Amino acid sequence: MAVIALGLLTLAGCGGSGGSSSSGQATSSSSSASTSSSTSAAALKTADTSLGTVVVDGKGMTVYYFDKDVANSGTSNCSGDCLAKWPAVTATSDSPTVDGVTGQVGVITRDDGTKQITLNGLPLYLWAGDAKPGDVTGQAVGGVWWVVAPDGTKITAQPSMSGSPSSLKAGGSGGY
Repeated sequence: MAVIALGLLTLAGCGGSGGSSSSGQATSSSSSASTSSSTSAAALKTADTSLGTVVVDGKGMTVYYFDKDVANSGTSNCSGDCLAKWPAVTATSDSPTVDGVTGQVGVITRDDGTKQITLNGLPLYLWAGDAKPGDVTGQAVGGVWWVVAPDGTKITAQPSMSGSPSSLKAGGSGGY
């Protein structure tokens, strides 16, 4: 019994330290990101993609607008399953830092209390189908999701990647 109890305590301790370790990693990566350059610390910045220069988050992932959102409404119309496929671009402050983005940046507070970044009054999202920085596979999904230009306008051009048409069709059900 003592061995089992000790084993359970050890497992419980591992589970707890695993969580701490995770947050420790996030902290250390944040620290290293902030020391490398101001560009990498920006919540929004720009990057070159097959659609031209677009807005990306701090990790270089392409951001998108949702046509069902209303500018300056202070709300997002993406929740539940939508939010699982299209995670909100979030900030830790009311004044997210930007680099190369010329549109008006702001935040809204979501129902769960997180701060979602907006550009020209529209909430910003990521696409779960984008695997790496520079991917734009969420472009035109469902005819309602659009990559964002640095001035805050939506880009409606189709990607020039050869695999795009099939990925757009496959993601069509994510259009909401």
